[in-house]
Amino acid sequence: MAKNEGSSRRKHQPVAEVSRRDACKMGFAAVVTAARGDALGGLAAPATDQDTVRYPKSMNGKPHIAVVGAGAFGGWTALYLLRGGAQVTLFDAWGPGNSRAASGGETRVMRGAYGPNQPYTKMAARAMELWKEHEARWKQKFFHSIGVLWMVEGDGEFERGSLPMLKDAGIPFEQLAAGELTRRWRQINFEKVEWGIWEPHSGYLLARASTQAVVEHFVAEGGEYRQQAVLAAGLEAGDWRALPLSDGSKLLANRYVFACGPWLGKLFPQTVGPHFISTKQDVFFFGTPPGDYRYDEGNLPVWADHSDHFIYGIPGNQNRGFKLADDTRGPEFDPTSGQRLVDNDRLAEARRYLAYRFPGMKDAPLVETRVCQYENTADHNFIVDRHPANANLWIVGGGSGHGFKHGPALGEMTARLVLKDEPAEAAYRLARFEAQKANP
Repeated sequence: MAKNEGSSRRKHQPVAEVSRRDACKMGFAAVVTAARGDALGGLAAPATDQDTVRYPKSMNGKPHIAVVGAGAFGGWTALYLLRGGAQVTLFDAWGPGNSRAASGGETRVMRGAYGPNQPYTKMAARAMELWKEHEARWKQKFFHSIGVLWMVEGDGEFERGSLPMLKDAGIPFEQLAAGELTRRWRQINFEKVEWGIWEPHSGYLLARASTQAVVEHFVAEGGEYRQQAVLAAGLEAGDWRALPLSDGSKLLANRYVFACGPWLGKLFPQTVGPHFISTKQDVFFFGTPPGDYRYDEGNLPVWADHSDHFIYGIPGNQNRGFKLADDTRGPEFDPTSGQRLVDNDRLAEARRYLAYRFPGMKDAPLVETRVCQYENTADHNFIVDRHPANANLWIVGGGSGHGFKHGPALGEMTARLVLKDEPAEAAYRLARFEAQKANP
């Protein structure tokens, strides 16, 4: 990863001028920070009163909006704010899609099943439309619709609750009996699986590549991107006038959107911190047998298994290997300073599962690992709301391990709320956490 140079003044280069190779080295970290960290484990130190204030340039009366964090939520929000008529400056300390980012890595699942009584299936349906629309517009491929298979043991409350939601959202699906599952995918051991859901038009997304592309096109359409850190001190106060930056300057905007992934709890320790935790998630890539294409995309879909644990996997992954991960929340993790080494016990569990469910992959070599993090809210719902002490500051995050796919739909929604000064749905508001405490 490239060294963070946010603590010194420098020319701000648009992402479109950076090669893909160099962009992959730049990294992301939404707002946390520069080389001169404080006790928060990397958050930059406060600026002095003598620091320069940068005033936005006049652009025919357009509102100036600063977006902090160039991940799936921040990048798409910035793009839609720009298209909605705002002047937008997008910040990120380490660059879009870097190894610390919740939006980094190769792939993410694009699925519609979410259980009963939730807003995310319809949001996923809209996101699928927008992913395809932007693929056509940009002539780039991010969404691989190889299908998603849900394997169900027991009563399958989650999956049964998903069926009417999928139908209502218009996401195609089939409900398959155990015999049909075995007939279609003989490389899977369906022991104890009673039935399944097949989403033929769902699949997976390229994560890092699409995150970087969103920022590149944001710049191409007239947005400003700065790879620079925002300071942590004083953001909870309602009286700060301008955004303090790591080079000693300040940026004055009309509104501010913080879409900072796993750093939100540290940036807003009072407003977000008590309802938020970043957890360590280990991801494993196993090598498929030479000449055996049963485990490649086209022959195997994305899959999700609600057995003892919620385990999922993605074949292909740009030839990085057979991806397998346990969705169970791991230990608390610092996204800035945490060492990204997988846990040996989790690796052993992954190997046991792989040999059981995919017998032809028994003894497959481990070819790659990743440690990412989930940015979990207490109820695993997103946060999209104004700060209670500052009506011009919006907090957007809490992807909770399922946010990436929704990026374009959430960005579209957030931009509308910010530009029109509309409130978010109750499920996304900060006030819900106190209501949940009062009515556990």
